[in-house]
Amino acid sequence: MMMQYSKSSARWGIDLPELRCTFGDRSIVPDIAVFTWNRIPLDEEGDIANTFNAAPDWTIEILSPDQNQSKVTANSLHCLKFGCQMGWLIDPKLKSVFAYPSGQQPDFLQEPEHLLPVPAFMSNLQLTVGDLFSWLKLAIS
Repeated sequence: MMMQYSKSSARWGIDLPELRCTFGDRSIVPDIAVFTWNRIPLDEEGDIANTFNAAPDWTIEILSPDQNQSKVTANSLHCLKFGCQMGWLIDPKLKSVFAYPSGQQPDFLQEPEHLLPVPAFMSNLQLTVGDLFSWLKLAIS
């Protein structure tokens, strides 16, 4: 990976796409893995390490048509078991989000005005289901 990242560029941490995270005797590769600054592994030179042996603080999955929802959900639950604060499973087909907050009941959000729950370190983020899907629409077009 060999990436240098400045803490001033993002106050909360770093989001990394398709990052292999190995913990609890298995590896997962979420679409987006978010780590707060104090949990990013660094090598001896201060660069981001090539190996992440911890659950992300926030795991975000976007369900593809060929993915098994149960398998993706199992990955999110595995992350929560090992310290992840929040998991999202985004279903573009249903324009919905399953939110998995640590230690709480999961929530299914589909109405455009529903405010999405976020981890504590992102508490200032106010994002609705409608906002999220408008971003995804822009990213795809």
